[in-house]
Amino acid sequence: MPKEVGNVMSVPSMPISLMSHVYRKVLPAVHKELAYWKSRAEAIPDPELRNQALASIEHKTFHCEGGAIMSLMAKAKYEEAIRFIVAYQTISDYLDNLCDRSTSLDPGDFAALHESMEDALNTDASSKNYYRLRNEQDDGNYLADLAATCREVLSGLEHYSHIKSHLLELCRYYCDLQIHKHVVVEERVPRLQTWFDQYRSDIPEMEWYEFSACSGSTLGIFCLVSYALRDDFEREHAENIRNGYFPYIQGLHILLDYLIDQEEDRAGGDLNFCFYYENEEKLFSRLKHFVLEADKHTEKLPHKHFHKLINRGLLGIYLSDEKVRKQRNVRRLAKSMIKTGGMVSYFFYMNGRAYRAIQKLMPAGMAKAFIK
Repeated sequence: MPKEVGNVMSVPSMPISLMSHVYRKVLPAVHKELAYWKSRAEAIPDPELRNQALASIEHKTFHCEGGAIMSLMAKAKYEEAIRFIVAYQTISDYLDNLCDRSTSLDPGDFAALHESMEDALNTDASSKNYYRLRNEQDDGNYLADLAATCREVLSGLEHYSHIKSHLLELCRYYCDLQIHKHVVVEERVPRLQTWFDQYRSDIPEMEWYEFSACSGSTLGIFCLVSYALRDDFEREHAENIRNGYFPYIQGLHILLDYLIDQEEDRAGGDLNFCFYYENEEKLFSRLKHFVLEADKHTEKLPHKHFHKLINRGLLGIYLSDEKVRKQRNVRRLAKSMIKTGGMVSYFFYMNGRAYRAIQKLMPAGMAKAFIK
């Protein structure tokens, strides 16, 4: 069990202590924040915006739960970190639904919507009409208040100036990706390839679809904010975290997400970055490369053992998803990937299966009570 002195937690460096913190502290705080935003979503006047906001919370709670593990870096201020993480991830998931499942294919509309993500990271920003290029308009201030909540947390950061440029850089990658990948089908790949060419010389050797995956994660942003809440944050931590998480840890995160969604995306005609590998052997080889590079890039991070746990946790938790068992080729690949990750990945794999089993067997309220 990790040591706690008063309200000050130590940063977990072993899998059991990490999961103890997650179940006792992180998940209850996440569910409390999500309950508030769900009540706000239920009150959205426009029916289409309301439906998409509620669907994003109902079907993507896992994103907030996973991202909020980063809050443990904030130690005693973990609840403030979770407040930011849940609000920011809720913006991300809501906008993903509006771009992917709603009424528009207009890149201008997508860009206007995603201004909210940049505004959420800029304490000098003020809210604007993010819906100005679409028919649906009245969200009861839902999106603006999500962004304002993020700014409120950032305004209290003593070290905000040290992380601001890195936050906005990672946000720019994310928003550009979301714009390009949701336009009309025939324009998606050409736009993503042209976008990749702008950054190709600045990043390690990889393909356009791998760069897209690296851009699609919010983990680096969550890690920066959580660390900046600490009293012992140092200026060099900001660049080390940015370089540690982008590209490889973020890339591993999103490639695993796409790996398990292949059957679903094929059926829905959705873009999936794993489709572009020439064969399964190449896909496995590159995933393994991302695992090894993700580990290597933890070396300069403060509390590097925690970040290695994150890498192993990504493997175990994603590959324990039920979607894996329904896809024979993915199931075979998952077994090999878990072996690559070793016993720690296997621990997270079994933990992920157990947690999902509890969620299936119990009503939502009972499951949340169980983990408190």
